[in-house]
This record gives sequence, structure tokens and C-alpha cells, in this order.
Amino acid sequence: MNKLTKYKVRTLLPTDQSFLWEMLYQSLYVPKDGAPFERNIVNQADIARYVKDWGRADDSGFVAVDENDHLVGAVWLRLFKKEEKGFGYVDDKTPELGVAVSPEYRGKGIGTVLLSRLIKATEDIYECISLSVTVENPALRLYQRLGFEAVAKCGDSITMKRKSKTCCRQARLAC
Repeated sequence: MNKLTKYKVRTLLPTDQSFLWEMLYQSLYVPKDGAPFERNIVNQADIARYVKDWGRADDSGFVAVDENDHLVGAVWLRLFKKEEKGFGYVDDKTPELGVAVSPEYRGKGIGTVLLSRLIKATEDIYECISLSVTVENPALRLYQRLGFEAVAKCGDSITMKRKSKTCCRQARLAC
């Protein structure tokens, strides 16, 4: 197991797209005793939409880079329209979130740091951000800890939404 002593977080670039495809694959939850997905699953249209042609106007995200300049994790947002909606779609104004950390670097707080950085960077841009997670995925607790709340459930998947501080401030002012 690799020990990660230092890492930095930087903006996700269009040139990071091959790593983003790997992170998309890593973001697919597999139960402890389950068989991993075939790698080509990321080519299915409903999954590929999260990273295909990365660098669109509303795409944003961050990567964690270790001290040897190896990419070890990513968090990203993509804004979808209803006709191309993803699994965590809420509405046309709420971008969907993807996050993953390379298996050998999990459990070191990198996902928390990446997600916190994205939340802070986007809280003045979007009223909310959303995601989809299966109920048995341990990441569910991370999302709850960072303020995501369940807004819908379909089978064993939960759509979660996190309101920005700007949205919350505006709601208080309206009262």
C-alpha cells in the first residue's frame, strides 16, 4: 500500500481527461463481495456523459497530485440539461458531482479534501450541487457530513443535493 505523505490540489484541466476516465471507472461502487465492472462500462452513454468531451463551458473540478506528480484523485462537476440528465439529475441549474480516489490512496482524507475544495469553489456559482450514491456505499456518510441531503430514492440509489451558503443566505433573507 502506498503511503501518501504530501499532496496538492489543483484545477482539473482538459489534458487530465484520460485520468478523469479512470476516476469515472473508480467512482462506480462495487460492494465488498461484488465482482468489479468490466472496464468498458464507462463507454455506455449514461456513464460516459460524465466525462466525455471534458472541458465544456460549465465543467469544473480538481485533482489531487502526490509529491511525485502522480494524479491520485479527482472531483468534478458537469451541468446537464434534462434531455441528457445523469443519475443525480435535479434540474437544469444544478450540476452533478463525480468524485473518486485511486484505490491505493483511499481512506486518507483525500476525497474529503477534494469535495470540500469543490464545494467552496462553487458555492457562489451554483445554488445547489447534486449526486447519486447507492445506499450501501460508505461514501454516503461523507456526503451527509458535508451537507448533502437525500431528495429522491430509486431502488438502492439516492439522489442527494447540497445547497450552497449563498442559497441558504438568500432563503433567510426572503423570510
